[in-house]
Amino acid sequence: MRSNQRLVEKFGSDSISNIVKALTTTSHIHHNYVFLDARRVITIDEDAIKDGAVVWHISEEKFMEIFKEEEAKLGDARDSILCHFIITGYVAINTDGVAVTLKRDGSDYSAAIMGKILRANSISIWTDVDGVLSADPRRVPLANVLPEVSYDEAMELAYFGAKVIHPKTMQPALSCDPQIPIYIKNTFNTRSPGTRIFTNATTTKQNEKVVCGFSSVEGMALVNVEGTGMVGIRGVDKRIFGVLEYHDVNVALISQAISEHSVTFATSEDQAELAKSVIEEEFRRELKLGHVSSVDIRAPVSIIAAVGDGMVDTTGVAGRFFSSLGGAEINVLAIAQGSSERNISTVVWSSDSTRALRAVHAAFNLSNMTARVGIIGMSEVGISLLRLLEAERDALKANFDLDIQVCMVCPERGSEEIFSLNNDTESGTQSLTIGAITRVAEDLDETTKTTFADEERVAVVSKGGLGLCFDTLFRKECTFHAIFDCTNDEASGRYHAGWLRAGIDVITANNRGLSGPKHQREDIKEAEKSNGKHSGVYLRETVVAGGLPIISTLRSLLHSGDKIRRIDGIFTVVKSYVMFRISPPPNVAACSQFDVTSSNGVFEGDMKTSSTAFVGEACSFSQAVREAVHLGLTEDNPALDLNNEYAARVLMALARELGMDEDNETEQIKMSSDVLVDIDDNLDFLNLPPHIDEQVQKRVDAANAKGCVLRSIASIDVKSKSVQIRISEVPNHHAFAVSPPGCSCVRFFTRRHERYPLIIQGPSAGADSTASALLAELLQRTRGISTPRSLALIRRGSSGAFLHNKHSNSMNGNGVCN
Repeated sequence: MRSNQRLVEKFGSDSISNIVKALTTTSHIHHNYVFLDARRVITIDEDAIKDGAVVWHISEEKFMEIFKEEEAKLGDARDSILCHFIITGYVAINTDGVAVTLKRDGSDYSAAIMGKILRANSISIWTDVDGVLSADPRRVPLANVLPEVSYDEAMELAYFGAKVIHPKTMQPALSCDPQIPIYIKNTFNTRSPGTRIFTNATTTKQNEKVVCGFSSVEGMALVNVEGTGMVGIRGVDKRIFGVLEYHDVNVALISQAISEHSVTFATSEDQAELAKSVIEEEFRRELKLGHVSSVDIRAPVSIIAAVGDGMVDTTGVAGRFFSSLGGAEINVLAIAQGSSERNISTVVWSSDSTRALRAVHAAFNLSNMTARVGIIGMSEVGISLLRLLEAERDALKANFDLDIQVCMVCPERGSEEIFSLNNDTESGTQSLTIGAITRVAEDLDETTKTTFADEERVAVVSKGGLGLCFDTLFRKECTFHAIFDCTNDEASGRYHAGWLRAGIDVITANNRGLSGPKHQREDIKEAEKSNGKHSGVYLRETVVAGGLPIISTLRSLLHSGDKIRRIDGIFTVVKSYVMFRISPPPNVAACSQFDVTSSNGVFEGDMKTSSTAFVGEACSFSQAVREAVHLGLTEDNPALDLNNEYAARVLMALARELGMDEDNETEQIKMSSDVLVDIDDNLDFLNLPPHIDEQVQKRVDAANAKGCVLRSIASIDVKSKSVQIRISEVPNHHAFAVSPPGCSCVRFFTRRHERYPLIIQGPSAGADSTASALLAELLQRTRGISTPRSLALIRRGSSGAFLHNKHSNSMNGNGVCN
């Protein structure tokens, strides 16, 4: 059968060469195309090495004779006609004159041999890919074509499974003087520049891209020989690898600690049992005496290799490599690196192989780190966040090497529907958008039903609600998962702990998880550390004051050694707006006018609080509530804001940061708080009864008589351990009095800020502001586990780069200090 196969291959090569020769001869007048059977030139010494070696001096002499013969045929026209040889590939002749084949990748090898014989300027290998890739695109979808690699890098990648070029193909080009560059080109994409393989590559000389690519060897096994009797004994390694060589067991990787207590090596999985048995036979006496304690096999495993000339003398490469694996929760079983520093190899479980490749590929800036995220709640905040992620996706790739894929959306509180990607595969790069979800929603509506082809549909809808979120979002091959909770829903808050335990980060604007029952709060605390660094991270900046950095400031103060004594302020947007409208400070319009004239046009001078009212114009309580409802500032039930339930939940979130949540409950804080007026949950908040306005106005007038305004102040006093909400009469020029409507104003009294408190003030409401803060939380989190380029943006340079980057449309620079 083998001889028949070779016969077919021979005729195939001959036929193709003759066809090409015939086509070129008829279309080129000043060129002479000569068919040349490679067996007339390429001579192999089959006894030299296993697959034979080219006898160069004989091959070159044979070719020169043929070349002179062809030149003689041209006669006087040889100076005006170029001679081209169309040579068969794959075949050769041995020193005995018998036709042979060049085995695997023989045609490419033939081209390289003839390139050396001809002293060619370059050798082009035409294949079915665009060039040498930085990783296997089937496992790392964002793998890219390397413009150039060195011979050494190409050799390493070829050994570790990159099938574009065989190592033996490079040998003739490498041994030639001068060396010949090899170009890998795509037959089906001739416009692609391909990959240049030459002595040195500039690609990996960049500090951020010291590695040119990653590859893996699958189907391997680790064999570990261990024992106290091996320490300091000479000849142990010789015996191990000698017996393996005798039984033709190929060893791909060796790892040994300096203690000599154990020797670990990798071999193919199908040879592992043989390796174990022959070693046990070789060391049967030592095993019996206990000098060798065990010979163990771990399988299946994979070898992951980082390859790059730029690793030589570059510090931190190994740290970055193994940090990325640790960040992806991948256990390293063995490590090997040669002194050439061109290759770092590590062994991982085969089930972790794809995730490992993606993690290290992103860590060295060869691709973006992919973050799979889900969004719970299509409220104004959820919609704004989804739009923001869509608009900023390209900018985040450019500036942070981060690709955020929205893979799951749970639209409404209590909804059983969940939107996911239609083509959610390992190599998928799609992301859910408002348009994709709307299309599916319209398709579900019988009154506006539209038919779309499956390949055009990005989103699909399933039944299952919150319980299906994890299964929809999580993919083992992905290194980062996060869920945005944009609801104010108790049900989603109960899922937070479970998601954290599963390793999914929770980025929440929903404070009900932290202000719920004590057992739920304790469950979240425990879940954050249940699996150590492999647990999800609970990111909760926006639960206190929307887009304002309250929790991050609190943590920064504590982490820098400061002591918090008291925190107080206006935390809720509704209370801020209503109190300012019914009890505005005097001359506040003058402050706005000053901002107009002093800000060089940045402040636009819109001093309206609503379509009909200006800053400083007092109104009734019922009018203020109506405006707040129409502006979308309130909860679904405005009573939650007016009766202090929302403020109590905010205080519970702060109490947790200060370790004061053990003895407090949301309902307890709410019941002990002051309210401006008793509000029944069943009232029509757009048409409040007149007696409520009368009660409120009496309190407003009493405050005015003292030169004060009314404000709802929430506070936490660490020394007295009091957590309370009070309606206070605040002097007209106090920071709380002049804080604009709809803005939060929070003060920190600390050991360092004792005389004058640290004040954070600004608009905490607004869907866009909160969505930006949620995205900022995600970016801060990924900076700690993603690529060095992302970290470099923190350590050096200026954020001004974002102002001029063509990829950035509306990048929010909010930072969160963990």
